[in-house]
Amino acid sequence: MATAPLPFNPADYIKTEEDAAFFLSEAFATGDPSFIAEALGILGKLKGMTALARETGLSRESLYRSLSRTGNPELATLIKVAAALGLTLSAAPRDKPTEQP
Repeated sequence: MATAPLPFNPADYIKTEEDAAFFLSEAFATGDPSFIAEALGILGKLKGMTALARETGLSRESLYRSLSRTGNPELATLIKVAAALGLTLSAAPRDKPTEQP
């Protein structure tokens, strides 16, 4: 008899700001905008959307909408949310693919 897999909730493993930064960095590494928005939503829920709304000056409803898999947050929203989460957005050179001989 097959058993159903247990649901995975990444929020169960994010305990520190370093964990949150790593999680968000990994989301950015995917290059998938919907996954990045959803990752920010997961972090927002960990903090509490009411507190996040208060700190960003955005409504809870717009945060839930923007920070979902179907959301499309503006850059200003990303910056405000990251700051409220104690994180910053930054850029780094992309790893170059290794050349085949």
